[in-house]
Amino acid sequence: MGFVQGEGRTQGTLFPVTLEELIPDDHVCRVIDEFVDRLDMAGLGFERAEAAETGRPGYDPRDLLKLYLYGYLQQIRSSRRLESECRRNIELMWLLGRLAPDRKTIAEFRRMHREGVTAAGAELVRLARSVGLVKGEWVAIDGSKFQAVSSVKSVRERQAMERYLEQLEQSDEQDEVVIDPSAVASALEKLHRHPEPEVAFMRTTNGFIPAYNVQAAVDAEHALIVAQQVTVQAGDNGSLQPMAEAAQAATGGPAQPINVVADAGYSNGEQAEACEAKGILPHVPANRGVNNQGDGTLFDRTEFTYQPESDTFLCPAGQTLARKQLMRKDRAVLYAAQPEVCGACPLKSRCTVSSRRIVTRHVHEEALRRMQQRATPEAMRLRRATAEHPFANLKYRIFGHPRFLLRGLLGAQTEISLAVSAYNLKRMVNILGGRKLRAALQAT
Repeated sequence: MGFVQGEGRTQGTLFPVTLEELIPDDHVCRVIDEFVDRLDMAGLGFERAEAAETGRPGYDPRDLLKLYLYGYLQQIRSSRRLESECRRNIELMWLLGRLAPDRKTIAEFRRMHREGVTAAGAELVRLARSVGLVKGEWVAIDGSKFQAVSSVKSVRERQAMERYLEQLEQSDEQDEVVIDPSAVASALEKLHRHPEPEVAFMRTTNGFIPAYNVQAAVDAEHALIVAQQVTVQAGDNGSLQPMAEAAQAATGGPAQPINVVADAGYSNGEQAEACEAKGILPHVPANRGVNNQGDGTLFDRTEFTYQPESDTFLCPAGQTLARKQLMRKDRAVLYAAQPEVCGACPLKSRCTVSSRRIVTRHVHEEALRRMQQRATPEAMRLRRATAEHPFANLKYRIFGHPRFLLRGLLGAQTEISLAVSAYNLKRMVNILGGRKLRAALQAT
């Protein structure tokens, strides 16, 4: 018995007659096509959104945006690979009408329209709100590190140059050395040539590597990402307020009260207080210092009662600790007892090993306390179930490998904007189905 035989390469065929017959009605390409066609490209900031009356015709930015959304959905981010796909991928032939732009045109579009692709992603979130996929009642905030383009070696060299110039400046102020102008000029030139001056080393699962910290606010209703931002800060404690406000704006505006859940890395009393003033209730565990006094056997600060009417603390022995100093850098107020009182106290051996006991209180202590009370086990479970799933998809289903292709903070922001839009489109198709989502797009 022989093998199954295919048709001859010269055999003519009448089926299918058109590309339209090859793309199912519920295919994601049709959703991308409907979504991009309804966008006000000029209003969103895309250049050449209207065809020029003279000169050589250019590509419609709608077609190039469709190309990138499809590419990120298929883990195809390189402009070279997208150029190749346009010539062999039937789905892209349908989506672009058999257009095959060259790689330089594709890459230039992504470079030129950083604000536009972010605005298009915001339009997709508004669409999700209009069809009930985003409620805005509970939002989870989290951050994750994505590797930058720059190598470890180049970032180390840049940082070494920065330290060298800083040392020269300090030496010049003290008149200790003679500075070689040519060496300074060479160092400055190397710094100016570095393509990613913002990137720094961050701790990841692969050790310390050049990376950016990607922040995302995820709506708990269907795990759609409603806001995102790329930062150069390795820590998350400065991102609570900006991400919460961005989530509030995306889900209904300042009049919409929302609940925000995040882990202890976002503990920030000042920002928590600012959020509460805008109708945002943060559910975040307060990040407190560890009681290491006397190997942890001495009285913890929780044993001391704060008295707001007199701005003092009452110790377990009933003595008063008066306010002594405001430490602006640590945003804390220092309270101390009198040495003679502590020296005569029968509980001194259980309280302090120094001459007197000192207790600190955060400037925004009440906001931290309220934030801690709201951080219930149920809220923390909601955070884990909501915020961690989208990052896994972004890193390994959209990016394929969590490393950027574009250099610099703005390039990283562009990529994340495209990746988040692709993720949200995929999520919406999975929830509603292609046909229902297309109907919603046509209705709006």
